Amino acid sequence: MTALSIENLSLRLPGTGRDVLDRVSLTVAANETVALVGESGCGKTLTARSALRLLPKGAEARGSVTVAGRDVLGMDARRLRQLRSGTAAMIFQDPRAGINPLRRIGDFLTEVVRDTDRAVSMLAAVGLDADVLPRYPGMLSGGMLQRVMIAAALMGNPELLLADEPTTALDVTTQAEVVALLARLQRQYGTGLLFVTHDLALASAIADRVYVMYAGRVAEAGTAASLFTAPRHPYTKALLNATPRAGTKRLEAIDGQPPDLGAPIAGCAFAPRCAKATSICAGQAPEFVNGVACHHPEQPDVAA
Repeated sequence: MTALSIENLSLRLPGTGRDVLDRVSLTVAANETVALVGESGCGKTLTARSALRLLPKGAEARGSVTVAGRDVLGMDARRLRQLRSGTAAMIFQDPRAGINPLRRIGDFLTEVVRDTDRAVSMLAAVGLDADVLPRYPGMLSGGMLQRVMIAAALMGNPELLLADEPTTALDVTTQAEVVALLARLQRQYGTGLLFVTHDLALASAIADRVYVMYAGRVAEAGTAASLFTAPRHPYTKALLNATPRAGTKRLEAIDGQPPDLGAPIAGCAFAPRCAKATSICAGQAPEFVNGVACHHPEQPDVAA
């Protein structure tokens, strides 16, 4: 079963000269973890938020977004509330920004699903005791609060879980604990998980499949194993070369800056930063074919 299907999603914001998302397509199956990676500003968060239609005011979306077979872009307000309270849930970057500091944890957990026993059960699933229910957010550490956010996301038994950089605000040790927790819960509940991150090492550790985004488009997609061992797009390769790994003596920076998503782009958006760029790259945007959008992709290892 498909938990999330996005097909040819384009998104234009008021006052922009181009689509900030350009024909984005991706899928997440039930019981599958898919990572969405790329530099800041490439459209990862907008893509994830489209699954709940949490889009900026005045945004114009075209294409198709379905969650568990339900058409999200065509939903009325009532069905959209039902989607957000049960079928799909989102975990945001900063847990302190997502919880009212004046409300107790128990009130937050039972705001949508008014079931204290389930709240206690979900807290236990994320490694917390029921004694946090009467506490206020300011009384918990960042790691504990993120666990509360995960418990809240699971309260409605969602078929799709969207995690938007859920470990960014945490220290390294707590990051590892939260990632391991998400992986365990995803397997336990059979939930489809879309994990948004700029950390390729983290994506390779948690994901079954990976989509690499650049300038509002999917640049490359494939299994985590194939994409990280044999990247085909120059951008994916550059990201990997800029990622710290054991034995790495010197990291390779990616020259230049990502383009402004609100300004028109001629040709391939990565061309100004790409050593393989030719005249066709400057004048024509590449189509997404066989898992990569590049005029000069690395060829896959046929023997493999």
